[in-house]
This record gives sequence, C-alpha cells and structure tokens, in this order.
Amino acid sequence: MIFSIIFAVTAGVLVGISRQVNGRLSVSTSPMMSSFYNHIVGFITVSVVAVVIGGLIPPTVSEVPLYGYLAGPIGVIFVAAGSWVIPKIGAVNTAVLIIGGQMFMSAVMDVVEGVEGQPLLRLAGLALILVGMIIAQSRKKPQVMA
Repeated sequence: MIFSIIFAVTAGVLVGISRQVNGRLSVSTSPMMSSFYNHIVGFITVSVVAVVIGGLIPPTVSEVPLYGYLAGPIGVIFVAAGSWVIPKIGAVNTAVLIIGGQMFMSAVMDVVEGVEGQPLLRLAGLALILVGMIIAQSRKKPQVMA
C-alpha cells in the first residue's frame, strides 16, 4: 500500500513538472507544438518501455474496448489546454482548476459506477475542494505601483 501511495504522489509531482515544462514550451513555440512534442516523445518512451517490459500490443485489436480509443484524444486535449492556459493564469491556478475538475468528475464517476462508501462524506469533501478553489481564485492580486 505504501508503494502505491508513493507512486501516486510521484505521479502528481511529475504531472506538475510536465505541465510547467509544456507551458514554457508553448510560450516559445505554440500550445499545439508543445502538445505535439509531449505526445511524440511520450509515444516513443512508452513504446520502448512496453517493448522491453511487454504488453504493448494486445493479442487482437478486438480485445481493446471502444472507450480505450478515447484516452488518446482526451489526453491530447488535456495537454494542449494545459499548455495554453499555464502561461495565462499560472501553474498553481491551472493545477487547482485541473484538480477540481478531476475531483468533480471522479465523484460523478463513483456515483455512476455505484462505488460503495460514504457518499455524503465524498460530496462534503468535494464541496470543500470547490469552495477552496473559489476562494483561491477570488483573491485580489496586489496592485503594482509604477
């Protein structure tokens, strides 16, 4: 269990670094070029790792569920949107909004899937996250005197 927690936190740190790198790259190129570089290097990396470890190609294409083909286009939109937004609103605001969106969708998916647990506590936690996002976004920026 501790390995899974460490792995998840590491993945979160890497997402933050990835968003920042893509945001900086989009400033010097464009959000689409940043997304392209992200995905081409990612494709090469996952291909090499999967060839070494195995499991890159399913025995038959029919074994891939239809929704399996949606992750790629969704990932492209996610990376391109992040690359476009980070230079405009900053890494922290982008991360807060992305995490809020993830939490909201996760709660919806748990309800749809009928995941057991404490639905009121989950909804209360989601509400606290959303309130925190609103508070974080509503803070006035300090005015700079010229």
